[in-house]
Amino acid sequence: MTVLIILVVLLAAFVAVFLYRLAVLRRGGTAAILRVAPSAGDTGWRHGVIRYGEGSLVFFKLSSLRPGPDSRIERQGIEVEGRRKPEGSEFDIMSDEIVILSVKDRGAAYEIALDGGALTAFLSWVESRPSGRSVRGRRF
Repeated sequence: MTVLIILVVLLAAFVAVFLYRLAVLRRGGTAAILRVAPSAGDTGWRHGVIRYGEGSLVFFKLSSLRPGPDSRIERQGIEVEGRRKPEGSEFDIMSDEIVILSVKDRGAAYEIALDGGALTAFLSWVESRPSGRSVRGRRF
């Protein structure tokens, strides 16, 4: 009987985590495919949703049960290294309209696959970041 109660509690916890993650994903964002670089060949791509904040971009994998974001890229440290089109077996999960950006954030490297509209939004978000030398408020 004790084992049954433990199993029911674990199942209820699993369902609660699943429903919470589903609610987080349904709040909106931009569809993207991301992988942590370097990755061997064409592996490591994960479908998900990115959300832009004032100070960082967060990525939520579709297949994760983690309560928070799976990756975080800080706006001030981000560097767009280059762009390319999908190659080889990447066409199994991407179309010709996708652009893959190589991005670095203070030592961590990522590749982000975005369509035309999402690419424009991402680059606008990066380019509109405040200068690292800007000072808030005045000192008298």
